Amino acid sequence: MKKNEQTFEDRLSRLEELSTAIRENDITLKDALACFEEGIKLARTLEKELDKIEGKIQILMTNGELPAETPDGKPELDLFSGMEE
Repeated sequence: MKKNEQTFEDRLSRLEELSTAIRENDITLKDALACFEEGIKLARTLEKELDKIEGKIQILMTNGELPAETPDGKPELDLFSGMEE
């Protein structure tokens, strides 16, 4: 992981902070909107990460192993294995 890259837990904690801040009585509309925008971006990022994790779990439950990953972090699918020429 890169030094400045946040973990899932860091992003979830920040989302919780934003949620609490938005509920404050003395927050300005401008600040509430900024918190909301940041929260939506975080929520989408977290959802994508959860979907990726869920996919890995489904593969493990079905096949018992994950496919190899390429340098960009995407699974390398062997679509044509077992096919004869």
